[in-house]
Amino acid sequence: MNCFEPFYSHDRNVYGLPGFEPQVIDDRYLKELGVSAEPSEDTLSALRNGSLVFAKRYRERLLIPRPRYSLADIDPESIQKEVHNYTGHCPTLTWEVNPVRGCGVGCQYCLVSDGVHEQELTAWNNYHLYVRRLLEEQNGPESENKRHYYYFSPKTEAFQEATLLTGIAHRILREFIAHFDRFPQSQARLFIASKAGAKHLMAEDGGETILDLFARLKDRMQFNTSVSIMPDAFRDILEPYAAPLSERMAAVRLCRGAGIPADSALVQPIITPWLTQEHIEAFFNSLSDNGIINYKPEFLTACPENLAMLGQYLGAFDMELERQLYDDYLMPSNAGHRKQRGRIAPDKGRSVECLQHMMKYTDTLGMSVSICYWVRMQLGISEDLIPLVNRNGFQCLGYQARLFK
Repeated sequence: MNCFEPFYSHDRNVYGLPGFEPQVIDDRYLKELGVSAEPSEDTLSALRNGSLVFAKRYRERLLIPRPRYSLADIDPESIQKEVHNYTGHCPTLTWEVNPVRGCGVGCQYCLVSDGVHEQELTAWNNYHLYVRRLLEEQNGPESENKRHYYYFSPKTEAFQEATLLTGIAHRILREFIAHFDRFPQSQARLFIASKAGAKHLMAEDGGETILDLFARLKDRMQFNTSVSIMPDAFRDILEPYAAPLSERMAAVRLCRGAGIPADSALVQPIITPWLTQEHIEAFFNSLSDNGIINYKPEFLTACPENLAMLGQYLGAFDMELERQLYDDYLMPSNAGHRKQRGRIAPDKGRSVECLQHMMKYTDTLGMSVSICYWVRMQLGISEDLIPLVNRNGFQCLGYQARLFK
């Protein structure tokens, strides 16, 4: 087992909230809070169970991942190839690159683990050999060589201590460099969505930093920063080992300064009660000031059990925001508004309202918006409003289609 000092941490953490004690989220709690939504019995049961599990994990201090990982080899032939297509409607072929089981960032809303980080983190030391195999199979001389992407990494943070201190991330990038040296006409492209800060991009292996390797791939890759719209103190709690926003913007500037496409952002998660006009303007002004011209908005999605934890965290800072959060998610009419693995999204009408508020302002900044087909169908958003390939050349998750030109 390898222990490490996180590249980033925060003064605030889940165990240091002043006066905080986990509560049981049930019908009585919601009514006393002033929640007007009346969730179903099944949802109430899930909220109660989730809050009991949260209280146990809080007492046992199991909420934040321990800063350690194990290093192991894996049979490259045994890894099952995965296409990144959660909704079944993605028009862009994208292969997943996931070199770590678990994640050291510890996001409490994690889409993969629902915020549970008790599993020991394992990093696959020779994962680059699988990447080599995947590139050869999809881009060799006998393949059709259609346009497609490799997403590094949808199920874990690509640039965390376990991939940087071991050189795993560097070796994966070197496989792409070697591939393009062998096949200059390859239609493969690398898509990276990451919470990395400047420190992560300057991590070295064999005398080369991540940024150095990016620069050798700059015509064949894009770097999408992943950022969230929520109170700063709340973000520190929910993302215990992630780089602060200022450091993520510094990473964007480093990439742009090296000629690497880094002008799109994955804006996730968005906390709907926080989405006032003032906060919209401050957040997107910051993105625009750092050269971001496109964003993919994603609202917080959570299973009811996870929502019981997230709501309490939010209430530790502002109980009115907690009340609004439950009202946005728990009304019975919203029961069918779910994404992968049954995670609840905000009320559809509220979601459309929030999207329109963001789009109205970001249009004044010249920003375009990527919203996937599934979300457009769920929310009844016309393709005339958000075309599949928009004016700045981005589509779906924020893939830059012009990389193929």
